[in-house]
Amino acid sequence: MNNSSGILYIVSTPIGNLGDISLRALEVLKKTALIAAEDTRKTKKLLSRYSIHTPLISYYEHNKVRRCSLLIERLKENKDVALVCSAGTPGICDPGYVVINLAIKNAIKVVPVPGASAFLCGLQAGGAATDSFVFTGYLPPKTKARKDRLGEIAAESRTVVFYEAPHRLLKSLNDMLEVLGDRKIIIGRELTKKFEEIKRDKISCLIEQFSKKNPRGEFVIIVPKK
Repeated sequence: MNNSSGILYIVSTPIGNLGDISLRALEVLKKTALIAAEDTRKTKKLLSRYSIHTPLISYYEHNKVRRCSLLIERLKENKDVALVCSAGTPGICDPGYVVINLAIKNAIKVVPVPGASAFLCGLQAGGAATDSFVFTGYLPPKTKARKDRLGEIAAESRTVVFYEAPHRLLKSLNDMLEVLGDRKIIIGRELTKKFEEIKRDKISCLIEQFSKKNPRGEFVIIVPKK
């Protein structure tokens, strides 16, 4: 490890409720030279809440290559950098892994600062068995690829958890009904936020419920193991 370089901190932030942040995370965000954020608008709200004035730059999917060079340069100048995503834990379903891997290749120390994660919150409150589970990110947006992934889930003996966007929720639920059958699943919506809800029902019933009103918010879907 390069002792003359700074440290890349991977800092988990709240997924909704701004109170869900650790004292250690706040300390790190205050002391680092720079914060690289996936969504600077959301991060500014968090920093404002806790009176943190550390310089902030964007780091997201479409500028990750350009930003990686800058972040590695700062780290090599012996400056600590904190990486945060739009919400939750960096490196999970976001471009954080790119700069993390580059830091490792450059012998720069990477330190995780744990905290909230939407899929873990869903598992905790959902009630499905968690002795063995698999997280599979987002389902593919295209129908064929989505059904292929669901076919893999149908054969899975472990609990499966994944994310879904509101505009694709009903399409995914209908594909799930076709591929998985009318199984009982769990859906967490807007976890830790004002309109948080957790629904446990058969897929057909959930389709009926969400068809009455356009789905809104962030969704975690859990398919309990057989």
